[in-house]
Amino acid sequence: MNDILPPDSARWEWVEERVRALMQRYGYANLRTPIVEPTALFVRGLGEVTDIVEKEMYSFEDSMNGDKLTLRPEATAGIVRAMVEHNALYNGPLRVWTSGAMFRHERPQKGRYRQFHQIDVEALGFAGPDVDAELILLTRALWRELGLVEGRDVKLELNSLGQPAEREQHRVALIAHFEAHADKLDEDAKRRLHSNPLRILDSKNPAIQPIVDAAPKLMGFLGAESLAHFNAVRAVLDAAGLAYRINPRLVRGMDYYNLTVFEWVTEHLGSQATVCGGGRYDGLIAQLGGKPAPAVGWGLGLERLLLLLEALKLQGPSSAPHAYAIVPSASTTVPAMMAIEALRAAGVSVLMHAGGGGMKAQFKRADASGARFALIFGDDELAQGVVAVKPLRGEGEQRTRPLTAAADWAAELLA
Repeated sequence: MNDILPPDSARWEWVEERVRALMQRYGYANLRTPIVEPTALFVRGLGEVTDIVEKEMYSFEDSMNGDKLTLRPEATAGIVRAMVEHNALYNGPLRVWTSGAMFRHERPQKGRYRQFHQIDVEALGFAGPDVDAELILLTRALWRELGLVEGRDVKLELNSLGQPAEREQHRVALIAHFEAHADKLDEDAKRRLHSNPLRILDSKNPAIQPIVDAAPKLMGFLGAESLAHFNAVRAVLDAAGLAYRINPRLVRGMDYYNLTVFEWVTEHLGSQATVCGGGRYDGLIAQLGGKPAPAVGWGLGLERLLLLLEALKLQGPSSAPHAYAIVPSASTTVPAMMAIEALRAAGVSVLMHAGGGGMKAQFKRADASGARFALIFGDDELAQGVVAVKPLRGEGEQRTRPLTAAADWAAELLA
């Protein structure tokens, strides 16, 4: 679990600002849910035979009343719980998004931490493939906002998990296949063989990959309606010029998915290849006690995304102030601060020197701040009713501006 200090926090803010603006353009409203939920919510929602429930949840007993509680390991179950509890879909479908900290007890490594932060986007009450495609196109729009190039920096993988009855037929075939190779399976695969054989397809153990590769593919068990849904999603992506790869082994980590599933992967983060993933989960709302309603969504890990931006040298704009205020004398502090406040009110970011120090030391601080201008509030300048404006980056000569009309020349510092 990590602290996020300046200047790194500015990169987080830059990404978060673009996410907020993009969600507004697509019509997704912000939703916030608790960090702590009943443990049973995640057991019911994610499935008992998943890595998250079996190995990774931070669960504890409330010392006051004995309730079994868990720090949220993902966002979707909590969002669906909120929809059910507040009957939020009574007036029709909703598009929502949330962000915040999630918790999983797993081996920390670069891009993968026990407290991590996630952007989560959900469209609830929509059954059609058009919304599946919209959510995928929304991710492409986010990549473009951040300077990532789809197909090069991030690549889309797509699959369909069909419907429960189709998966059941596939499940029977999978069990038969893996039982025929039971002596070569690892312990995780053997444990899941009868409880959740689909998750064996997601195994990262290279020793059993030949067996996994030879397993029956779910696509061969899909009926006409499931194939039509999948092809309709593909038609939108094709029309939008978005390249993708159909990955028949893409199953995602939670049990609640059906029909469309997808992941955005990258080659720039080593083994942590998935940056964003999601899909459709039409049965989860009813599973958690609500009136049956379709839903689709995705989650994006912020730490992993920021590592990718760093690897590609896409750092975002500088967090440096527009100007650094040099205040060499206590006698100039009050008029200097009044002018600085006027500039800030006009939209100029000004970092004011504090704590005293000579002009040389203050100029050194001004240069280190990354500011484009130094504002010099010296005794001589204030005696003339002006402030000196000195460029610190690029060309330009020092000039003076009226002290009491700072808002009138603020635009010069913003240009």
